[in-house]
Amino acid sequence: MPLIDGLTTLWDKLLGAQPDPPPLLVLLTAAVALVVVATRLPWRIARNAVTIAHEGGHALVALLTGRKLRGIRLHSDTSGLTLSAGRPTGPGMILTLLAGYVAPSLVGLAGAWLLAGNRITLLLWVAVALLLAMLVLIRNVFGVLSLLVTGGVVLAVSWYASPQVQAAFAWTSVWFLLLGGVRPVVELQRLRSRGRMPESDADQLARLTPFPALFWVTVFALISLAALGVGALLLAGPILTDAGLTI
Repeated sequence: MPLIDGLTTLWDKLLGAQPDPPPLLVLLTAAVALVVVATRLPWRIARNAVTIAHEGGHALVALLTGRKLRGIRLHSDTSGLTLSAGRPTGPGMILTLLAGYVAPSLVGLAGAWLLAGNRITLLLWVAVALLLAMLVLIRNVFGVLSLLVTGGVVLAVSWYASPQVQAAFAWTSVWFLLLGGVRPVVELQRLRSRGRMPESDADQLARLTPFPALFWVTVFALISLAALGVGALLLAGPILTDAGLTI
């Protein structure tokens, strides 16, 4: 039947593996992502993607720990806010606060794992699905526009772009999340040291636990750096293979 054949083709396309990217593409996409993260204006624009992952991390863990999610707000200054209802103390609140700063790096690590298996199409479609799921939780206009634009770009690339463009987009995006997950932690401590973020996630965790805020900033940093290291090894697979090495 045509419908069944079409679904089978779609399923094969979704789960099928694409060819290994050229090692040069892996290096160039890493370089592009690094420039974006390290340069002021590109970072200011692209940081919205990190904020989406950050707030999405809060929201997902809030739901998984039984808290009632009230909504998510994304702002034009790249800040965000996730509101949930439940006990103001305890493991659920602690895990929800912990999830934000580590979410971009962990999402990047998951993406690197998919790319290590050359599941480019699956990665892009999962990203679209997650953005659509998050869209229903957004409670402000800028947040809706930000999700629609981001999701629209990913969907367009997955549907219309050539395999080479899809590969370049996917590798750049994952490198960006891995690298971009580290910078907000550095920025957090810099602002905290100037007394400009007294209600940061780390400071809220300090009030809920016996550990100081600097301890939690260190936890954020260690998780983000570990994800970057493992993710980089996964993404470097084509380079290592070309050199006759394996991970």
